[in-house]
Amino acid sequence: MTDAAFRAMSVDEYLRTEEHSAVKREYVHGFVYPLHGQAGTTDAHALITGNVFVALRQAARRRGCYAYASDMRVATADRMTYYYPDVLVTCEPRQDDAQVKVAPSVLVEVLSKSTAHNDHNAKYHAYTSLPSLQEYMIVEQDERRVYVYHRTATGWEMREYGGADSIPLPSLEATLTLDDIYDDVRPMDA
Repeated sequence: MTDAAFRAMSVDEYLRTEEHSAVKREYVHGFVYPLHGQAGTTDAHALITGNVFVALRQAARRRGCYAYASDMRVATADRMTYYYPDVLVTCEPRQDDAQVKVAPSVLVEVLSKSTAHNDHNAKYHAYTSLPSLQEYMIVEQDERRVYVYHRTATGWEMREYGGADSIPLPSLEATLTLDDIYDDVRPMDA
C-alpha cells in the first residue's frame, strides 16, 4: 500500500467501481488505496512473484486447487478489507466471473520498502484471521529470506528461511526451495 492519494468509500462502491478503475486499489475499512501508484514494481519483485506462482500453481493443481498471481483479490473474514496478494492459492470452487476469493489456503506477499510494514503487520493480522488460511509467506526481494507463518493447533508459528533452505507447505503437500523463489534474481547470495 502506498501513501498516495486515498479516499473514503463504501464497500459496495469499491466493489462496483474496482473493475473499471484505471489502477488497482485495495480497500481497508472504508478507505481505498491505489497500488504501486504510477511507479509499478521492480524487476526482482516481478521475478520472485512469477517464480512463486509457477511453483505453487503446480502444487495447487495436484490438489485440485487454484493459484493466482497479483490480480485476484482476497476478502478478509469481516468483508471490510480487500487486498491483492502477490500470490494466492485457494481450494474454493472456481467461478469464471469471480473477482474476490474468500477462502485462501496460502497467501504470499513479496516485500518492498513501501509495503514491508503493512505486509508484516496489517496484512498479517487480516490474513491470519481467515479460517481457511494455512500458510502466509512474506518474501524479501533484497536478500534470500522468507518468513512463513504456519497455522498450528495452538495458533500461528513463524519460521524464517534463508540461504539454500527448503520450505515445507503442508497444506499443499509440497516443498518450495529458496532456489525456486529466487531463480534469475541477481545478485543473490546462496
